[in-house]
Amino acid sequence: MKSGPEIALSIGDAHIKVDGRHGHAVAIDGTVPGPLIRLKEGQRVRLAVTNWLAESTSIHWHGLLVPFQMDGVPGVSFPGIAPGETFTYEFPIIHAGTYWYHSHSGMQEPMGCYGPLVIDPAGPEPEPFDREHVIVLSDYSFTHPHVLMTRLKQQAGHYNRQRQTLSGLVAGRDQPLNDRMAWAQMRMDPTDISDVTGAAYMFLMNGHGPKQGWSGLFAPGERVRLRFINAAAMTIFNVRIPGLKMTVVQADGQDVRPVAVDEFQIANAETYDVIVAPKADRAFALVAEAIDRSGLAVGMLSPRAGLRAEVPPLRQRPLLQMRDMGMDMSGHAGHGDHSMSMRDPKAAPGVVLGPGVQMISPMPVDRVAERGTGLADAPGKVLTYADLVALAPNPDTRRPSRTLQLHLTGNMERFLWAFDGESFSEVTKPIPFRRNERVRVTLVNDTMMNHPIHLHGHFMELVNGHPGRHPRKHTINVQPGGKASVDLTADAPGDWAFHCHMLLHMHAGMFKVVRVRQMDPAT
Repeated sequence: MKSGPEIALSIGDAHIKVDGRHGHAVAIDGTVPGPLIRLKEGQRVRLAVTNWLAESTSIHWHGLLVPFQMDGVPGVSFPGIAPGETFTYEFPIIHAGTYWYHSHSGMQEPMGCYGPLVIDPAGPEPEPFDREHVIVLSDYSFTHPHVLMTRLKQQAGHYNRQRQTLSGLVAGRDQPLNDRMAWAQMRMDPTDISDVTGAAYMFLMNGHGPKQGWSGLFAPGERVRLRFINAAAMTIFNVRIPGLKMTVVQADGQDVRPVAVDEFQIANAETYDVIVAPKADRAFALVAEAIDRSGLAVGMLSPRAGLRAEVPPLRQRPLLQMRDMGMDMSGHAGHGDHSMSMRDPKAAPGVVLGPGVQMISPMPVDRVAERGTGLADAPGKVLTYADLVALAPNPDTRRPSRTLQLHLTGNMERFLWAFDGESFSEVTKPIPFRRNERVRVTLVNDTMMNHPIHLHGHFMELVNGHPGRHPRKHTINVQPGGKASVDLTADAPGDWAFHCHMLLHMHAGMFKVVRVRQMDPAT
């Protein structure tokens, strides 16, 4: 752990060993994940980052509100850190919570360049606890990320080993034949849930593979705080602890009213803090299952070292539905032919049509009150975004003065991703905001994939039916064929990255710059 007003970090090539296999990593201080950085609300910190790589690097302080020059995005907020150079980030710590930090350069993050960051509050914690563990979930491939990207561009389903089969049809695990024919007519695959799966990824918990596992101690009767961070490049996880209820007390570093759940889905770049109170003198399995159920990360909560619980087997892989293509088929008499509405999209407001737009969702719906992909039939209470209520009143309760709609678009066959059909390039115009203006932004997902959308430098208030106490988040996962609205106060001047935190989606074009200025946005 590193703390205090002066912290030094180094980024360099490193060796990684996962469940007996050896690979190459880009590491911070030689470890994956990097060291826990622990700071205090109200302090000021200087973080000197030295680059020992043969290429430029950077560190972005994910979720922290910092001056834009300290945000760490090369080409947007600073030039990057050249090989052999040191860059010193300096900023005040103005809020508490669980966050993380990672490289924003090239493909360094998916190769291991990330670490946890915890800010202790200046006052007492709203929910007291006796012990805590920071749990970093991630994915790692022994295949270089550039190769993963190339294979996806050659064949989008290259890593999908869970397609429907004749035996699955007979066993009732797969779609009925008429449904399968309808999907085939649209050249869509209901098993296409994760671009990169367990066929290429090892799923890690605090750097440990599922065979080796990670272990954290507790004493029966203690209240244990678990700080979950999803640092995965391309994997959404479903988290549960069989035999234990979890009480969610924080989302994306911001305190929420406690809500007891049996399972929650954590998208890329999100954080959730939960409190558990194990009373039995036995071990509990901590299970983080990949959203497509092609693998899992595993840990143990145990009263004694070496004590283990049984790890449940992978559950049956889910199938996407018409709703995941923006077609709410409830009340529809039959399946019919939807190929025209999906394959020949009509122009939606603000969408630039072209080779990067495979489809426009005909009937997108707000899905913030729905369980995440694959969890519709999961037993017990599953967290939804609608369950999140900010513990403190929202700091800005003004009505938005304008609205903005952005479409999340893509062509899965070509592995092209974009906002409004326009993949990011040097000539892409920024999204302009006047400083301190209040805007309602609606994100419409016109694709069959989940997209965790992250805005740098701001918290977004997720519109979820709790006005005045909407949860403040830095990352919003927009479900397939769905939409979500956020209220944004553009109170941080500067240029800010705005992108999907599926790293290969970002690198394939789903990236924008938000420009906040003291001027009219039209100028």
